[in-house]
Formats: sequence, structure tokens, C-alpha cells
Amino acid sequence: MPALQPARGTQDILPEAMRRHRAVIDGARAVAGRYGFEEMATPIFEFTEVFSRPIGEATDIVSKEMYTFKDRGEEEVTLRPENTAGVVRAVISNGLTQSLPLKYFYAGPMFRYERPQKGRFRQFHQIGAELIGAATPEADVEMIALGADILDALGVLTDCVLHLNTLGDTESRLAYRGALVDYFSARRDGLSEDSRRRLERNPLRILDSKDAGDIAINADAPAFDRYLTAAARDFFTRVRAGLDAIDISYTLDPRLVRGLDYYCHSAFEFVTESLGAQGTVLGGGRYDGLMKLMGGPDAPAVGWAAGVERLALLIAEPPPPPRPIAMIALGEAGQDKAMVLARDLRRDGFTVDLGYSGNLKRRMQRANKIAARAAVILGDDELARDAAMLRNLDTGEQVEVPLAELKDRLAPFR
Repeated sequence: MPALQPARGTQDILPEAMRRHRAVIDGARAVAGRYGFEEMATPIFEFTEVFSRPIGEATDIVSKEMYTFKDRGEEEVTLRPENTAGVVRAVISNGLTQSLPLKYFYAGPMFRYERPQKGRFRQFHQIGAELIGAATPEADVEMIALGADILDALGVLTDCVLHLNTLGDTESRLAYRGALVDYFSARRDGLSEDSRRRLERNPLRILDSKDAGDIAINADAPAFDRYLTAAARDFFTRVRAGLDAIDISYTLDPRLVRGLDYYCHSAFEFVTESLGAQGTVLGGGRYDGLMKLMGGPDAPAVGWAAGVERLALLIAEPPPPPRPIAMIALGEAGQDKAMVLARDLRRDGFTVDLGYSGNLKRRMQRANKIAARAAVILGDDELARDAAMLRNLDTGEQVEVPLAELKDRLAPFR
């Protein structure tokens, strides 16, 4: 019988990789806390409507990528493909709309059925932040600044370029949508199959196409800024002025779009060339229409999400775990004493590895394998003298130490 393997598009996160994941999440959590964001979590699965209503039944995410199934109660549920909708649902469900603004940070797994590639999996992990209930351009600036400071804390900001665009307000988008439909309809035969479908539903997504033919057509597409209302133009001007004031550089990217109607005003992405084609490590924008679409009040919001796997590929190697003290017990009496000493030392902050079997040679081999700093050897002879042998595994020096003094003698190895 062949050995079982992980499902395609998933991975086991073993300790070395886990240290990178934890470095990303813990680093982001610390910075978000300094911005006043509180951590929260939503269920890994939700009723399907939580995602299908805001994302849209006809989008690729809903039609091709979501893991949707009926549970034993015949309820249709979906593993979350992203977390913004879940956070907004949580605000509505828990009656928090009277407490706006709210600032939330989250971290956890997401699920999408797509072709696995470098830095992209079917089960993947994201960190994210949502600021719900703030309508001003300054909120957009703060969210971008939070993302930048997290990337800076992780040591990857210098490898990233901030791309920035405006999606305008509703009036701007309607006018621009009409112009795009006219432009792309006249060139429909040259569009890819995906873009022809998008032409009817969300033509702004055509601007984000990676198809070579679409890219050529997009080169002469109408520019959004010609259709911005005065209010939308002023909002974007204030966002840019805010970023300039706090010295966050950016590149204007008119092709940076969001295809769903509840997105508006700022859209942004931090992009790196260090990961090949999948270069966006953190992206987000303003989504003022989402809460109303999900059955709540009409409340503004802005947020972003970042891929943990991608960031983990970029960060420097995190520090290894503390080097342990190896507790080496010989004989039954030594094993009993070792368990007592190990627990006592751990309570005092020492990292202790307790072996379970093998002679002295094998246990010393294990101590070297786990890079232990010191070994405490408890044999019958030592225990008869109420003592232990303490060996410095870096220098080879070995001395007998009374058990009453062991903790103090181990202090340099803490």
C-alpha cells in the first residue's frame, strides 16, 4: 500500500517553515497592535452566501475556486476564500455596527481551488486588517502606512513598490464603466475568452488581464482620471498628500483595479519582483458598499490582506529556537529524578529536552543532534551522592554538581 501524501495544493508546515510563518504573523500582529488594531478570528467556513453575495455568483472565485459543499444538515457552506466578507459579517452578526469605527487584525488559513505554484497553495494563509466605519482619506493613508510598517518590520519593504490607483466614487465608476464597455465592445473579437465574459459583468477586470492580446488592447483604453468627479478627485488628492506627508513613496498604476462594485476610491498593492509572476505581497483598498450589500447599514470601510507564504519566502531566516539542555537519565531511578528536575527547570525558564531511551552514547548523540548547550547526566553513582554530571557541550568541560546547586550552575545556559 503506497504511503499517504498531502492533498494537491496543500503542504505540511514543518518546524523550519513554521518559524518563518510565525515570524510573519507575530511581526504583523505587533505592529498592528501599535496602530490600535485588535485581533479577531472568524470561522474557517461560513454559509456560502457570505461569499457569493458580495463576490458575485458569476466571478471566477465563486464559480471555479471556492470549496463549497453541503454539510450533514443540508446547509451549503464554503471554506473561506478570503476574510473581509467574514469580518464584515461578524460585525453585523454581533451587533457591532453601533460601535464604529472598528479596527481589526486577523491571521489564518484561506482556501481556493486554483493551480498551485510558487508561493500559492489551495490552502494558504493570510494576515489582514480592516478599518470599518471611517470614511475619510486619512483612514486609507493609515491602512497603507500600517501595511508599509509591517513590511518594514519584516525587512521586506525595500524589496517592494507601492502601486496606487483610485476607483473613484459610484458616479465616476458608472461613467468609466460605460466608456470601457464602448471601447472593448468595438474590439471584442480581439479579447480573450475571459475578457469577453468580463465585458458583460465587470469590464474593469479586463484592465487587469495578463493575456498578451488583452494587454495590447488595454494600452489605448480610456483613462479613469478623465471620468472622476470633483469629489473623487479631491479624495485621491488627499490620499496622495497624506502618503507624501509621511514619506511613503508610490507609483501611480491606472491598471490597478477591483472588479466588484462595492470597491471605491483607493486601491493599492505592495509588489515585489523577488517572487516572479506572483509579485503582490499585500493588497487592498476601500470597500464602502460591502456592509450594506451584506444586510447591514451603509458603512464605509478600508482594508488589506497579505499572503503569509509569500512573505515567508522574502524574510530573512528567523532566529533558531533556544538551544536546550539535554537531561540524560541512566537507570530507572535516574529517569524518575530527571522528570522532576526537567519540570522544575522548565518552570524557571530553561529549555530542557528529556530523552526516553538508549545508553549514554546514544543519548549524547541525540544531545549533539538537537544542538544542546549542556547535558545533565543522572546515573546511579551521581544520584547516590545527590549530584549530577554537568557537561558543557561546546567546550567538553565536565564537572560534578550537587543537585541543590544545579539550577544556579545552569544559569549561563538559560
